[in-house]
Amino acid sequence: MYKILMVEDDMVIARKTTQFLGSWGYDAKCVEVFDRVLETVNDWNPDLVIMDVSLPYRNGFEWTRQIRLHSKVPILFLSSADDAMNIVTAVSQGADDYMTKPFDMQVLAFKIQALLRRTYDFAGKTRTLEHHGLRFNTDENTISLEGRTAELTRNEARILRMLMERRNVIVSREDLMEGLWKTDCYVDENALSVNVNRLRKKLDSSGAAGNIETKKGIGYRLCAD
Repeated sequence: MYKILMVEDDMVIARKTTQFLGSWGYDAKCVEVFDRVLETVNDWNPDLVIMDVSLPYRNGFEWTRQIRLHSKVPILFLSSADDAMNIVTAVSQGADDYMTKPFDMQVLAFKIQALLRRTYDFAGKTRTLEHHGLRFNTDENTISLEGRTAELTRNEARILRMLMERRNVIVSREDLMEGLWKTDCYVDENALSVNVNRLRKKLDSSGAAGNIETKKGIGYRLCAD
C-alpha cells in the first residue's frame, strides 16, 4: 500500500482528501506539527507528498527545497495560488506536479496514480493493493486474505488492478478492454465477461468482502459490500 503524506493546514480539505485517498487504497495522513514537516517526512517515509504553498512557519517551497536535499519522493503541489510564478517556483524547488484549488478529487487521484507509476513501477518497487483486508500483489498476480492465497491469470490481474485503483467508480467495458488488449477493436466482448466472472469466483473463494458489481451496458466497479 502506498503512503501519502499531506502537508495542508486547512483541516477540512486535509480530512476530506485523506479520506478520499483512503477509499482508493492509499495510506494517507496529514502532517500534524507544521514546524516539523521534514522530520515527519523522514520518520514516516511516504511514497508521495501533497504540498500546499501557504503554511504556518515556512511555506511549501522551502519545505520542498529541504526535502529535496534528502529525498526524491514525488511531490505534488495543491494550492489556491494559481499564478505562473508560483508554479515555476514550485517546479524549480523540486515539485513534480501542480494542481490549483478548488480541485476535482478524481483528477487528483489520477495525477497521483501517474506520479506513482512513473516513480515506482519502473524502479521495481513491489506493489500491494488492499481492499477490506484482501491483499493484491501486483508483481506476483496473487490475492490473499487470512492465510488463503489464490493466483490470478494475467488478464484477471489487470482487471482487478484497474478496479482496485478506481474502487467505487464504474470502470467502463471499453476502458477495461483497452487495459487488457490495448485496443477495443476486434475484441470479442464475451472474453471480457468470461474473465470478470472467473475473477469473481476467485474473490468469492478467498472470502473477500464485497465483489464486482455489474452495471449492465456500462461496465463494472469494485464495491465494498
